[in-house]
Amino acid sequence: MSFGVYIHVPFCATRCGYCDFNTYTPTETTSTYEAYLRAVEKELELAVAHFDLPQAQTVFIGGGTPSLLGAAGLGRVLDAVRRTMGLQPGAEVTTESNPESTNPDFFAGLREAGFTRVSLGMQSASTPVLQVLDRMHTPGRAVAAAAEAKAAGFEHVNLDMIYGTPTETDDDVRATLDAVLQAGVDHVSAYSLIVEEGTAMSRKIRRGQLPAPSEDVYAERYEMISRALEAQGYQWYEVSNWAKPGGQCHHNLLYWRGGQWWGAGPGAHGDIAGTRFVNVKRPERYNAMLAADQLPVAGREKISADERHFEAIMLGLRLREGIPLEWIRGAGREVVDKHAAAGLLSVGDRVAVTDRGRLLADGIVTDILAAE
Repeated sequence: MSFGVYIHVPFCATRCGYCDFNTYTPTETTSTYEAYLRAVEKELELAVAHFDLPQAQTVFIGGGTPSLLGAAGLGRVLDAVRRTMGLQPGAEVTTESNPESTNPDFFAGLREAGFTRVSLGMQSASTPVLQVLDRMHTPGRAVAAAAEAKAAGFEHVNLDMIYGTPTETDDDVRATLDAVLQAGVDHVSAYSLIVEEGTAMSRKIRRGQLPAPSEDVYAERYEMISRALEAQGYQWYEVSNWAKPGGQCHHNLLYWRGGQWWGAGPGAHGDIAGTRFVNVKRPERYNAMLAADQLPVAGREKISADERHFEAIMLGLRLREGIPLEWIRGAGREVVDKHAAAGLLSVGDRVAVTDRGRLLADGIVTDILAAE
């Protein structure tokens, strides 16, 4: 069974209007970076004391804005993983970074610490779109950061795009794609904007200050992005992710293929031995529990076989590789045949969405599971 470690960094310099992640700006938390780092180190120590965990094949530090910890802070987190769980030879080690909080010395420090992969939050190369998203960096900064990471020796660099932002035009998307291709990275993630209830953006849309996103626009933009990337040698391997050969993110594949992972940090989720864990969200509470030698678990849930089956179908059919046909139960086979006849699924020993079926993957999964 694949095993990885996810570490959540809950700090951000400012709050983006579309974000509902468990993050805190300096005015929203009293936790210092040092207190957080000590707590993460303690959580990893307690994890191996309470659970029989294998060495990590992948490590992913996400957020929030992990780059706010600096290369030294992120290196300290990675050292704690090495010291506790250990890393398998050739382990993939990724950190997310926001372009505005990086520089050449930062990337050089990451490489020296043992990181193998960087994921940069580009979102868009259009100034108006970045303003709507409340992003701080200038349009060209993400491309410059990618170049700095590659110069520091990173072979694997990802750029994150968001499409379907209110007011975004086709030209905005083309400009972002031009910048992505100019950067020459080996991985691109492109996600449609999801307007989460309770965010600043949702309030603006409700008040009529921004137009609501359009499903038709999402579909058109997705096809535009996919065509442009595939024409330059990127291949989709998950509905929202494209990579050059060898550039796939193995940590995310671990999630999509049903692996296990320890989730450390405030609000982090983990999945160990059939049980799903979630940590307390507030950094202050997280720090205090670990200072008292308590694992900071807010809740745990035993995942049933039926729930595992649901997740395996839902996640597996988003992958280009698909899932074994034998996983489909009962009347679900008839639904598979129906979608195959419509050109949305390919069927052999495995079932997978076709290029035409990618945009409808979630609906196809719903149909199959309802029939089962």
